[in-house]
Amino acid sequence: MSSEPTARLARLHDVRVREPHRVAQLAAARTPPTGLVGQTGRLLLVAADHPARGALRAGDDPLAMGDRLDLLDRLCTALSRPGVDGMLGTADIVEDLLLLGALDGKVVIGSMNRGGLAGTVFEIDDRFTGYHAGGVAGMGLQGGKMLLRIDPHDAGTVATMQSCAQAVDALAERRLMAMVEPFLSHRVDGRCRNLLTPEAVIRSSAVAAGLGTTSAYTWLKLPVVDDMDRVLGATTLPVVLLGGEVADDQQAQLAGWRKALAHPAARGMVVGRSLLYPPGGDVAGAVDATVELLT
Repeated sequence: MSSEPTARLARLHDVRVREPHRVAQLAAARTPPTGLVGQTGRLLLVAADHPARGALRAGDDPLAMGDRLDLLDRLCTALSRPGVDGMLGTADIVEDLLLLGALDGKVVIGSMNRGGLAGTVFEIDDRFTGYHAGGVAGMGLQGGKMLLRIDPHDAGTVATMQSCAQAVDALAERRLMAMVEPFLSHRVDGRCRNLLTPEAVIRSSAVAAGLGTTSAYTWLKLPVVDDMDRVLGATTLPVVLLGGEVADDQQAQLAGWRKALAHPAARGMVVGRSLLYPPGGDVAGAVDATVELLT
């Protein structure tokens, strides 16, 4: 590690040890965004909540997101590019970025349920171990995101559904976005896998849209699958597209996103590893190519 990154890491450690109160001070002083959509008229967020669920893989590297300073450098690069409206993350990453001064004027969505750790027997029972609605509001964030995986053969699903419904209501009471990411899921060789057919996404989005006593502040976060016109035609709620895994064929991935974004229900994108760990490592180039799709 070169001297400058080492110094930056040392500064972060030093503030966390000596001045932990600065996190709350910086959150209170942060310049808020003017709205949920930026210069493109749509919402582009960079996602970085994977580590808190124990999901550190990007491409062929099983621990890519395990290098925190490298991850923060990639996030700062992405957030600095024109057309990037903000980020989605857990409290630890949000606070690191606050300390680095990277979140002024940005939309920040707090990740709420990270308890369904990747590869565990309790993965579907996705407990709310991250932000709650009060914490989202208290930190001046613009909303909260929750993951809802629906496995017809796993009774843990219902506890997650109930918790998500309660979170939708708690965020709506504060007039904050509730971003729900639903999947129909099943176990394959003991591991949780999401069904990525149009029919599965339509069914899961219908369940997610009905959570809580109001859907006024609910947005859906949906994967890009075949027949997206039919998928997006199944809801009147705003939809942000999920970027998904790092693709070997980046041009084919961009073409799929472009086609889905042509639908009026598609109000933006939330992309994580595909932007932060693109083939070739050009974070700025990957971000700029995605921004171009939104204009």
